[in-house]
Amino acid sequence: MSERYLDANGVRLAYDDFGNANDPAILLIMGMATQMTAWPLSFCRGLADRGFYVVRYDNRDVGLSEKMLTARIPSTLDMMLKAGINRPLKVSYKLDDMATDALELMNALNLNQAHVVGVSMGGMIGQVLAAKHTSRVCSLTSIMSSSGDPNLPRASKKVTRALLKRYLGLVKPGLKSTIAFQRLIGSPGFPQSDDELNEKVRAAFQRSFYPPGFARHMAAIMASGSRVELLKAIKTPSLVIHGRDDVLVPLACGVDTARQIPNAALKIIDGMGHNLPESLVPILTDLVADHVLAKA
Repeated sequence: MSERYLDANGVRLAYDDFGNANDPAILLIMGMATQMTAWPLSFCRGLADRGFYVVRYDNRDVGLSEKMLTARIPSTLDMMLKAGINRPLKVSYKLDDMATDALELMNALNLNQAHVVGVSMGGMIGQVLAAKHTSRVCSLTSIMSSSGDPNLPRASKKVTRALLKRYLGLVKPGLKSTIAFQRLIGSPGFPQSDDELNEKVRAAFQRSFYPPGFARHMAAIMASGSRVELLKAIKTPSLVIHGRDDVLVPLACGVDTARQIPNAALKIIDGMGHNLPESLVPILTDLVADHVLAKA
């Protein structure tokens, strides 16, 4: 893989692409503190083989994209208190800013329109992009994401404890703890071998290791609040994909997302958790390609 770089919304972003640039574009947006390389190559190439120009990129503050070195990281206490009393949280950027990053990346690549596919936080960014820039988004696929409604179920207790320990610095980010967390949120119906998981985590660490990005991404999500009313404004043909066994973003969050987006289709995958194992790629490729081809 050979990354390239461009400036978008005042931020230097790393990206790569697959397929013919003259074909209809698919923009892949990755989740919280996760590098673009988490999109499996087999998925990217599979979509390109279906006749699409596929672009994936590192969000700001992760991977090889620009790090927001002077951006504020709210304290855990501040985040919890503000969330508890529904008061705004002061952060350096929100999901809206990250959606503008995606839009400006499209501009820099001369993509007038794109089919947007986002996973987890990337799904949230894609939702904002589809709602606020309807003419630029041909279709939306929101995977393992949420509407942000504060009344929705939260992550399981085990996952919440693991996330808090990481945010508080009680668990040192490293290969062992990352592999353990990936096991915790993985897909029981699509298990990864030790070799597959170890290789993915080691490759990610070798490519980039930047823990502050995790904290700022989490703060951006919390500060952005509910998107329920925004989702109702989406006119773009939309597909919501969610795993029945997701312990990080429970199934109810995907069901609610599909309910809030007018005419959205919902696909629930038994055995799917909150990851993209190779064994799940053929199913996801077919679902996304069929949705996009119907709207191309």
